[in-house]
Amino acid sequence: MKNCFEEIKGGLGFGAMRPPRDKNGEVILGEFADMIDKYMSSGFNYFDTARGYVGGRSEDSLKKCLTSRYPRESFVLCDKLSSEFFKSEADIYETFEKQLASCGVEYFDFYLMHALSSRSYKKYSELGAFEAAKKLKAQGMIRHIGISFHDTDDVLDMILSERPEIEAVQIQLNYLDMDDPGIRSRANYEMCTKHGKPAFVMEPIKGGRLVNLPDEAKAVLSESGGGTPAAYALRCAAGFDGVRLVLSGMSNMAQVEENIALFGDLKPLSERELEAVKKVCEILKNEQTVQCTGCEYCTRVCPKDIAIPLLISCLNSRIRYGEGGFYYEVYTSGRGRPEDCVKCGRCEAACPQDLEIRKILERTAKAFSGG
Repeated sequence: MKNCFEEIKGGLGFGAMRPPRDKNGEVILGEFADMIDKYMSSGFNYFDTARGYVGGRSEDSLKKCLTSRYPRESFVLCDKLSSEFFKSEADIYETFEKQLASCGVEYFDFYLMHALSSRSYKKYSELGAFEAAKKLKAQGMIRHIGISFHDTDDVLDMILSERPEIEAVQIQLNYLDMDDPGIRSRANYEMCTKHGKPAFVMEPIKGGRLVNLPDEAKAVLSESGGGTPAAYALRCAAGFDGVRLVLSGMSNMAQVEENIALFGDLKPLSERELEAVKKVCEILKNEQTVQCTGCEYCTRVCPKDIAIPLLISCLNSRIRYGEGGFYYEVYTSGRGRPEDCVKCGRCEAACPQDLEIRKILERTAKAFSGG
């Protein structure tokens, strides 16, 4: 792994996506500043934001609570170029200048191409986003170029092969998504390792889902004595070689205190604790309605190129968590959608699990109708 990230202190990153907010949705600046003070005084210094976070208020909140209160060299700041904020190369530079102003800094330590997928990568490439980032880096306004990624490992392989300027990859990684056929956390992590890119972890507790576990799962973790459900999830994500940083979108002081205590004396999961995590995964998977193994035999014979296992994963996420919409749009971009199914039955003939795929696609289309 490259050693150009020594300026990052500790392995815990402060995600500014979920700061404390009042009933009107405004950031509670005093509380946010106190949380930042606690985090900084505990020896950590990495902050992550983006133009669209908190309805566009994340950057400004960091300016008020961090960058105007601490020397620039005392913290590491990451911002991102999001696809919705540019339609031309000129827009990229204009957005970048606005981000610097909103954050109150003269440069970003890390600047990521945000939420890359096969679809969005095409836009970033055609409009010269990577070239713009390299120019800004040459001018000293960006120190490190990276990406945040939401797609499959073959797409990540292609991007990292074509873009050697990428220095770090932010991926979704948690124990539930490790071998999920839709998220492919393990495969994406292994692709980072293959290309020698440090991995920055996002969603280590899956947006809080791995904290709000069913009682049966909580009991399994409690019996193993490895701490809270959040501790298990964070320790699991941080325990992989090549993971340089684990982001946590901390929303209150209690979360800050728990996380800094955990990362101040971080211990990888023991074999017993890993077995407990496996049991929790089984409990959670058994709650899912569709037991797809992700073999992709169905996809290979589909005349409409519908990414059936990936969409089933999205359906399971919608059933269990009420989410999955982001990945649904990723996996239907440029490919067949569930409503395109012609009911030929080839998928069901090829499925070793004997799933009623045509009915499942109908359910999936209904579940995601209207986005």
